Amino acid sequence: MANDYAAIRDRVEHYFDRTATRAWERLTQSDAKVSKVRQTVREGRDRMRAIMLSRLPEDLNGCRVLDAGCGTGLMTAELAKRGAEVVAVDISPQLISVAQDRLDPALREKVTFMAGDMTDPALGQFDYVVAMDSLIYYRAPDIGAILTNLGARTQSAIVFTVAPKTPFLMAFWGVGKLFPRSNRSPVMIPHALDKLQRHAGDSLMKIDRVVKGFYISECLEYRP
Repeated sequence: MANDYAAIRDRVEHYFDRTATRAWERLTQSDAKVSKVRQTVREGRDRMRAIMLSRLPEDLNGCRVLDAGCGTGLMTAELAKRGAEVVAVDISPQLISVAQDRLDPALREKVTFMAGDMTDPALGQFDYVVAMDSLIYYRAPDIGAILTNLGARTQSAIVFTVAPKTPFLMAFWGVGKLFPRSNRSPVMIPHALDKLQRHAGDSLMKIDRVVKGFYISECLEYRP
């Protein structure tokens, strides 16, 4: 995993810190005006966040939860509201800064923000891990290795999303590969569940899929 994972991780960090921070900040701010296309993405992400949260207990008091790839902190805030002790990690220091600024002061004692690698063993043990749209750029062997890494330190479940292998996303992926690597953002890699299971095991299962305009994402759950 190391070489492919590290190269993609570094590209994602560069993209969000140098190119996409402002756009992502607006997209995840509910009262900010965005294009119709981005509005569908916003609505799709809101729906997916609710699905993922439904897999966790309403009362998370006493639980330690990793928000792996926390972005601007929308999931982090919801987890903290349920009482969780949240470790919110993102590869982009810029997005971590936005998340810190947005978090309700009443929730700050519940959250530890860190810029860095979501798989770092130094982050410790968790009851649950959530990873919303933070694994979508990685290949199946890398995702399998990430789940194995995090699963060894997770008591209950890892709830995460991938881009499902649909005709639309496969076409989008193919077009993206035509552009020079220096001129494009990290490209989502669509996945079929059975292929991911070959790398992660049969405890990986599909929960739900969200299709909203240009947002197409599938929620999966891994039980260590």
